[in-house]
Amino acid sequence: MKTPGILAALMLLLSAPVAAQNSDLDPTRFDEQEAAAAATAQDPDDGPLRGTVTDDSAWQDLGIAIAAFATNENVPTPANSSGTEALGLELSRIVYNDLRFNGLFRPVGPDALPRPSYPQITAPAWNTWRGRSAEMLVHGFVRANGDGRLTVGCYLYDVALQSELVREGWVVAPSEWRRAAHRCADLVYSRLSGESPFFDSRIAYIAETGPKDNRVKRLAIMDSDGANHRFITNGQSTALTPRYSPDYSRIAYLSYTDGNPRIYVYEIDSGRQTLVTESNSPTFAPRWSPDGRSILYSMAVAGNTDIYRVSASGGGTPIRLTDGSSIEVGGSYSPDGSRIVFESDQSGSQQCYVMNADGTNQRRISFFGGRCATPEWSPRGDQIAFTHIAGDFRIAVMNPQGQNMRTLTNAWHDEGPSWAPNGRIIQFFRTERNSGDTSIWQVDLTGENERRLRTPVGASDPAWGPVLP
Repeated sequence: MKTPGILAALMLLLSAPVAAQNSDLDPTRFDEQEAAAAATAQDPDDGPLRGTVTDDSAWQDLGIAIAAFATNENVPTPANSSGTEALGLELSRIVYNDLRFNGLFRPVGPDALPRPSYPQITAPAWNTWRGRSAEMLVHGFVRANGDGRLTVGCYLYDVALQSELVREGWVVAPSEWRRAAHRCADLVYSRLSGESPFFDSRIAYIAETGPKDNRVKRLAIMDSDGANHRFITNGQSTALTPRYSPDYSRIAYLSYTDGNPRIYVYEIDSGRQTLVTESNSPTFAPRWSPDGRSILYSMAVAGNTDIYRVSASGGGTPIRLTDGSSIEVGGSYSPDGSRIVFESDQSGSQQCYVMNADGTNQRRISFFGGRCATPEWSPRGDQIAFTHIAGDFRIAVMNPQGQNMRTLTNAWHDEGPSWAPNGRIIQFFRTERNSGDTSIWQVDLTGENERRLRTPVGASDPAWGPVLP
């Protein structure tokens, strides 16, 4: 068996990433000049962890100890006025929370573990961790730099082999410290599971305030764990159903001003908004094409609701993809852009259908009882999430042929599923029976790991964006 290769990288999160490899990454000597001089090629043996197991039940027994990140000198920083020592604890807590809510691992967090010293980050006290039955060990450090930025390092060790599996580091602005923690969790997750990362991503949603019959609905964004909320619109017009573009640079959403629906594209970096289309007719559910060039939406004209495609740049003539007397709503592209899943009542009840991207070859796929609504294709292409309506509203999944349907939630009113970038977690919003209050939840594909994302106000229509560049 070959020893796993050692990967070291430095990502500058303030601008375009600068990656570098360094086989001797050490918290006492890790700096940008050294990293920039290092080679950029990854060791060809540096693949998924040896004997990688993809069965979920096996991974649930993998014990990961996540110790508090150490620091070379406890100094105040804009990220934490108490100093880098307190910041190191917060960093490790974020890594722990990321890893414990995805249904794959059995981590133990820093508050239940001894705190390593700064030199121990690269020279773990193996006997300490073996005595705690840890199979894997996550160490890290945080250091305040002279230019005001922070250096954060992350290391994953195999305790039984007493060997380092992977390491990576980032130089970040104090305001970006949480991203470094999410990237550490992504590093551990990808190395152990062989899957794509998803923690360093963001969620768009609709922030709701006011009484049930007169809600103010604003476009907002937050981190994947519910932190760093930011309101994009002011609430003067109602915002609905946001979706990130495939490259993360834009958000498409529906806006109602004076009762007239408009689809806008909001540019995240510049804050500029582009009007894509407007109409006096009811309009619903804008969705991006995988190449980011087009937007699907539904529009009701003379009592007939169909699915349309329009250029995302605005100003183009919409192309109608469905043409019948039934109601077609909610198109979502397959990852390769060749097919669209949508909901329709052409069979007499609300069901899910699949068609080619040009609107041809429409066929029903839901035959399991109840109704099928708000379908969304997984980024992996192997499953479709949807709202299963059979008395209550619940989140469910099925394959693209409509088979192997599984219900993941069991509440009164769960709807609007949206996939994590790697297709393992689904988020949705839950409405309370009496108050009408809404909140955002996440559930993994087993249906056994469910959690609520805390938001400052009510929240609905969540949309998970891709991993941040």
